[in-house]
Amino acid sequence: MTDDRLRMTPGPTEVPAAVRERMSEPTPNPDVEPDFFEFYRELTGKLEAIYGDDDDVVILGGEGILGLEAAIASLVEPGDRVLCIANGRYGEGFVDFVEMADGEAVVCDAEWREPLDLERIESHLADGEFDAATMVHCETPTGVLNDLEPVLELCDDHDVVSVVDAVSSLGGTSVPTDRIDICLGASQKCFSAPPGLTVASVSDRAWETIESFETASLYTDLEPWRDAADEEWFPYTHLSANLYGLDAAIDLLLEEGLESVFERHEEAATRCREQADDLGLSPYPDGANASPTVTALEVEGRAADLQRDLADEHDIVLATGLGDLEDDVLRIGHMGHNARVDRVERTMDALEAVLE
Repeated sequence: MTDDRLRMTPGPTEVPAAVRERMSEPTPNPDVEPDFFEFYRELTGKLEAIYGDDDDVVILGGEGILGLEAAIASLVEPGDRVLCIANGRYGEGFVDFVEMADGEAVVCDAEWREPLDLERIESHLADGEFDAATMVHCETPTGVLNDLEPVLELCDDHDVVSVVDAVSSLGGTSVPTDRIDICLGASQKCFSAPPGLTVASVSDRAWETIESFETASLYTDLEPWRDAADEEWFPYTHLSANLYGLDAAIDLLLEEGLESVFERHEEAATRCREQADDLGLSPYPDGANASPTVTALEVEGRAADLQRDLADEHDIVLATGLGDLEDDVLRIGHMGHNARVDRVERTMDALEAVLE
């Protein structure tokens, strides 16, 4: 069956043929066959090369949100104080996970199209004792890319464990992983594998906190994953075919080289915004903090209509905004396999035709 539809959404992204083919191969029983554990160890080694630091990498069976919940469930005890640093939907969403763990969430927020407020963050950290801090690298709903280096430096100064949602940036642009205690990614974004897996790097400082208490969770507890591969025992049956697909996707990325991959994302993003400017459309955030993996365009109440017309008339799928921005923002995902200038140009040419 052929499928000519172009899905330029900010995740799930287009899955290359090599990844789909790898997923169709016979897979071993992940609970009892030594070959599978060796494969898992090799895959986490490849992911360590992408993270680019010495932290342990684990792969969980579940969509990217699992990682966000698991990080908080594993780090936060009742009564712990967590600084939730936010300038978007997912940054604010960490509050729910903290409260589910009976922790105290203190929100340090900023406008959704603006950078993180470093002065307010520093003031919060100086005035209060915090056990952890959460933040988002790329806010997918708005296309905002946050400069996390100075924030992570402040967390280190105050001995606060950092949790970063890098789901929409890891593998598509540089992430300051060396300063992050738990850095979360997912298979269906810049890696261009199907949804279903969370990846996480975990620092020694984070493991120390995780192992200091008994979590009330089972599926979202990170602690068993520290020694799972070495002990050849997983907390639950792993997703064999999904792991094979992720392995093929990571191979493609490493064969191309990270520097080349990042350049390809930058070129696609630049072309997208150039054509948007020609159409009189403005990005939701300005160029200084716009992500190379997703562009959000302001369309003032027309997002749903444009999305429908693009799909019906041009076989191109885009995403609208979320929450209050649902019909005011049209989102183009130039991430992973779709971060290519020719795909962006086809998308923007179709958008021009629909607008006319």
